[in-house]
Amino acid sequence: MADLEQQFLAASEAIKKLGERPDNDTLLKLYALYKQGSVGDVDGPKPGFFDFVGTAKYEAWAKLKGTARDAAQSKYIELVHSLGA
Repeated sequence: MADLEQQFLAASEAIKKLGERPDNDTLLKLYALYKQGSVGDVDGPKPGFFDFVGTAKYEAWAKLKGTARDAAQSKYIELVHSLGA
């Protein structure tokens, strides 16, 4: 488990060094997987109607509800590597 945690942290640093910014859908996936892998299930109220970015992030994360932390971390690592980081 510690090895997966280290890979997860390394991937979260590597993504910051990408030469090209991923598209918005990929960014939402990265955000949701990162939050699920680091925090767990989404918690708290959904952002207001006019907070479009906050709502999109919340909904992307909420779709992963129930996903195990280690599974989310593994998927995050795979996605980061697929982007060339």
